[in-house]
Amino acid sequence: MSNPVSLWPASFDYAIFDFDGTLSATEQLWEKVDRAFFSSRGIEYTPAVHQTLATLGFTGGAHWVREEFCVRDSVKDICDEWNRMGAALYASETVLRPGAEDYLRALRAAGVPLALATTNDPQVLASMEPRVRVRELFDAVVCGKEVGKSKDHPDIYLEAARRIGADPARTIVFEDIVAGTRSAKSAGFITCAVGCTDPLQPVETLRAEADLWLEGWDEIPLG
Repeated sequence: MSNPVSLWPASFDYAIFDFDGTLSATEQLWEKVDRAFFSSRGIEYTPAVHQTLATLGFTGGAHWVREEFCVRDSVKDICDEWNRMGAALYASETVLRPGAEDYLRALRAAGVPLALATTNDPQVLASMEPRVRVRELFDAVVCGKEVGKSKDHPDIYLEAARRIGADPARTIVFEDIVAGTRSAKSAGFITCAVGCTDPLQPVETLRAEADLWLEGWDEIPLG
């Protein structure tokens, strides 16, 4: 970008956020789900599997698991199992990362419309209430199943932008994965890669791909 991006005061008019890893350190929760799922079927859970599922989301991931490992369960049954396990963990363990809610509320108070673009299922998001009040924090919420494509396509960000009346060129997308950062940027969005607690996060690649790098939300000087 020709002009530097300012997170505060905001130099953008709209903002779209990923959830897992970006706003909440839920990577470990989903790893618990994935490890339990694969262990019950005698399949080794590897870093490559972890990265693939993080990109594909639920439906895409279920299709991939069936084809890659010859799992006989239907796509619906796999997604239902993941969602049941995920919702149980989210209900008791999910919290926002330090500084995340403060930043979201500061943007809203400044008149910046916010959207959430997540591969999570609506039932998983609903399970977080009242610990995390998603519908109170965002003007629009788009789940991966609503667009039918993984985050290596920009569809989920474009749909989120449409719902809040945003022009991609004036909208920042916060992501913690390369595929999402890359696809959002290809669609004309401003991109900010966010460091997460996943030890396998490809930090150097993200730094190179995104317009901006943020280590953590509590680094943003809101005062």
